[in-house]
Amino acid sequence: MYDLAGADSAVRFSPYCWRAKMALAHKGLAVETIPWRFTEKDSIAFSGQERVPVLLDGENTVTDSWNIALYLDETYGDRPALFDSEAARAAGFFIKRWAELHLHPALVRLIVADIVDALDPVDGTYFRESREAALGMTLEDYCRARDDNLKALDVCLAPLRSSLKVTGFLGGLAPNCADYMVFGAFQWARCSSRGELLRPDDPVALWFGKLLALFEGLGAEAPRAFPA
Repeated sequence: MYDLAGADSAVRFSPYCWRAKMALAHKGLAVETIPWRFTEKDSIAFSGQERVPVLLDGENTVTDSWNIALYLDETYGDRPALFDSEAARAAGFFIKRWAELHLHPALVRLIVADIVDALDPVDGTYFRESREAALGMTLEDYCRARDDNLKALDVCLAPLRSSLKVTGFLGGLAPNCADYMVFGAFQWARCSSRGELLRPDDPVALWFGKLLALFEGLGAEAPRAFPA
């Protein structure tokens, strides 16, 4: 699987790649990851698009973390299900869209200026120029109001926090792919930015800690660009 990497090739920070890696681990499937960078689009041109993750499974090429999850459930139905029903899949899709439309933008306000420092020089230049053109300001200015941005993240997390207090996991008694959809966002921040975004006693932080420990510490052992 092609997996987004920082200047240190061991630092893997894409929220979408983390979704896929957790899904593969949930299925008990080993995967070889290939470090990939923003400016290496030619290397995945065979997939017909320009983003990771790109999963190669025999003769099959699967792109997009959601499609990968569906593919894994369909192809490896004898292994633990990522979604055990159509209803669970629909609920998971809602969580995916909430993460992408609300959680990711709230995190970008807090981490995007750090991400550029985690990249190699060529990728860093591309990342800064493309993101600043889209934002209409420097990355540093976009992240400057940190206290306000933390408050906005706190508001964004209210439905997640209240749910986890009751259910423990988004999948219910145990995590499923809905959990991995959100885990990817927090692992993105953990691996590519400085500082902590959650209070230790926050139910979201406690949930994230449980997810980090899954699969023999797959998430917890992941190198960080800026170790705490």
